[in-house]
Amino acid sequence: MKIVTIIGARPQLIKSAMISRAIKTSTAPIEELILHTGQHYDTNMNEVFFHNLGIRQPDWQLHCGGLANQAETLAAMLTGIEKALIESRPDYTMVFGDTTSTLAGALAASMLHIPVIHIEAGLRSFNPLMPEERNRVLTDHIASLLFCPTYKAIENLAREGITRGLFHAGDVMYDAALIYGAVAEEGSKILSELGIESKRFRLCTIHRAENTDNPDCLKQIIAALVEIATSDCPVILPLHPRTRSYIDSYNLAPDIALNPHLRLISPVDYLDMVMLEKNALMILTDSGGVQKEAYFHRTPCITLRDETEWVETVEAGWNIIAGRKTGQIIAAVNCCRANHRETIPEYGHGEAAEKIINAIIKCHEINSNPL
Repeated sequence: MKIVTIIGARPQLIKSAMISRAIKTSTAPIEELILHTGQHYDTNMNEVFFHNLGIRQPDWQLHCGGLANQAETLAAMLTGIEKALIESRPDYTMVFGDTTSTLAGALAASMLHIPVIHIEAGLRSFNPLMPEERNRVLTDHIASLLFCPTYKAIENLAREGITRGLFHAGDVMYDAALIYGAVAEEGSKILSELGIESKRFRLCTIHRAENTDNPDCLKQIIAALVEIATSDCPVILPLHPRTRSYIDSYNLAPDIALNPHLRLISPVDYLDMVMLEKNALMILTDSGGVQKEAYFHRTPCITLRDETEWVETVEAGWNIIAGRKTGQIIAAVNCCRANHRETIPEYGHGEAAEKIINAIIKCHEINSNPL
C-alpha cells in the first residue's frame, strides 16, 4: 500500500509525525511519500519542526507560500500536487485539518480518482466566513475515509449526509502532547532564555485572518493584552509573520510600547512552544490547535474568537470563548480561574495514530479483496 501525505502548515507537521511513527511500527507493508506545499515557509514555522519531530525531508517540496492571494495559492498547490500524484500513483492521499493545503490535496486526489483520507474530519465552527470552515467542509465531502477526533464530529458529518467511512480515532495531537511533553521538559531552555517562571506568565498566539486583517479586532486584542500584562505575570506573544505584518501596517507598536510586560518574541519551535504551553498560567489564542494543546497540558485557555470547533474544551471548563472585544477578553481572564474543569476522554489515550493506521490497513484489505 502506498500513501502520499500532504502537509504544509505547522499543525500538519505534528500530526504527520505521529502518523509516520505509527506506519514505521506497523507490520503491514506501507510506503509513505510526503509532499510539502510550502504553505508555511518561515524557518521557525517550518524547518525547525522537521528537526524537532524527527520527520524526514519531503519527497516533493513545493513553494506555494507567500503568493498574492488564496486563489493563486490554491492553483499552485493543485498543479504541484497533481504532478506528484500522477508520478507516484498512490493508493491513498492523506490530508490533515483545514488549511489550503488540505483542500488542495483533496481536490487534486479526487480529480485523479485517488481515495482521500482526512484526519481531523467532521469539525465545525459553523462560521461560513472562515476559510478553514470552507476547507474542512469541502474536504469532508470529498474524502473516502474520515477519522474524527470527537463524537460531535461524527454527528456533524451525519447531519450533512456523510455516514460511510467514518471512524472515531481520538486526537493525534494528544499523541504528540504525551510524547513530546517530556522531551520538551528535558530539551527546551525557553523559560530561562526569556527569564520567566512556571505559572507566572500568560501565553498568547494570534494568527487568524479575521483577527489580523481587521484593524479594530487586532487593536482591541492588543489593548486587552496591554491591560492584563504585569511585572508579576507578563504576556508572552510569539508573533506569527502575518500578525507582525499587520501590527506594523496598523501602527500598533506605540500601543504595545505602553506596557513593557507585553513581550513580543519571534515564532518558537515546537518543543519551545510545548514548554510555554505546559508552564503558562493561562493561554489566550485564536488557534484551534493551541486550544487543544492547552487542554492536553491542563492549562486554562481563552479563545479570541466568537466560536470554536473544539466545543468539548468549553463544555469541560478548560476554554472560554471571549471574542475580540477588549472588555470581554479581560472579563474572561478574570473569571477563568474559577472554572470547574473535567477530563475529555474522547480525545483518546495517546493511541490515535495507531488506531488510524490499523483502520486504513483493514479498509485496504477489504477493498483489495471485496469477496
